[in-house]
Amino acid sequence: MAASASALEMLVGSEGPALGEPSLVVLHGDDSFLVWHVLDRLRGQLCPDEADRDWAWREFDGGEPLDPRDVFDEAATVPMFATATRAAVVRQADAFVSAARDRLEAIASASRGRRGLVILEVKTFPANTRLAKAVAQHGLAIDTSVPAKADLAAWIRTWSTTRHGITLAVATAERLLERLGGNLGQIDQALARLAAAADPSAAKAAIPPEAIDDFVGSPQERTAWGMIDAAAGGDTPRALRELADLLDAGENPIGIAAQMASVLRRLSTAARLLALPAGAGRPAGVEQALREAGVAAWPKALGQAKESLAQLGPRRARRLPVWLLELDLALKGEASRGLRARLALERLFCKMARGGAAAGRGPERPSRPTGARS
Repeated sequence: MAASASALEMLVGSEGPALGEPSLVVLHGDDSFLVWHVLDRLRGQLCPDEADRDWAWREFDGGEPLDPRDVFDEAATVPMFATATRAAVVRQADAFVSAARDRLEAIASASRGRRGLVILEVKTFPANTRLAKAVAQHGLAIDTSVPAKADLAAWIRTWSTTRHGITLAVATAERLLERLGGNLGQIDQALARLAAAADPSAAKAAIPPEAIDDFVGSPQERTAWGMIDAAAGGDTPRALRELADLLDAGENPIGIAAQMASVLRRLSTAARLLALPAGAGRPAGVEQALREAGVAAWPKALGQAKESLAQLGPRRARRLPVWLLELDLALKGEASRGLRARLALERLFCKMARGGAAAGRGPERPSRPTGARS
């Protein structure tokens, strides 16, 4: 029996975890999408007959006052005739673990026999505690966070096939990540929309990256992407119009800024890579720098990013993280709503446009002769 497992790998695998031996299963991590799907898979394994799930699968809210005896009694009740395995599931169980640690350690260290399972959902589960060591030996720990080095593009392609029955080109998966970041819940919803729009007669054909901009995201999200592309490309009037549309539609300025940051940080990263000395990791060219920064390997995406980087110039591109931090502080402070929030976002657009770099650069250097390059 595996003492630990990755939720990412489990969800795209053909078989679930071995549940015959452990008496305690711990889901630790902060990705709600992975938690929901892992619990759904565990419920399907323990209670294959849906008719049994009403009595064999019981969830407790660890955020509310909870008597540990109720949880343990639920798991200890042996069914007389049914084949389902009882499961007592404690959601948001961090406080519950602290209150019932001794009893949980005893459960994790003993054989389950015919008793049911105790399943805990926690945010953190330090490996140096006695409980974690007992679970590592006799139970099952499932990591429901997304590892920093996970190849999410490859995972998305596998998930799209196994879950939604569609095939994505490599560049399409990368475009999804570029547009939606690592939010697996939003990515799964986008894949469902792509699957619904796919031609059934061409089920095996790979969906091209162009489909992402056409079908993925709400109308407001697609407007936001257009606004970001316009601002980075120097088309400030268009960016301002689309910003006004988003704010008039009730979009949160902080949410808009977060969506902008996920795109603009890639441009800044590419500019910093290109500024490295030769032999110190500097990419061979702009396209390679953009790819290393996380831009999708798709001609249209690379072309847009190259145009944006050229429009910004190396100085302004490298200043983007500073400007984004200033915007974040403003939106969470004196410019949290209304006209001030709108002006804070508009100010960033003006800084990004040609001739606007001086707004965020501090004191100007002496002017250069006409025709000198900046």
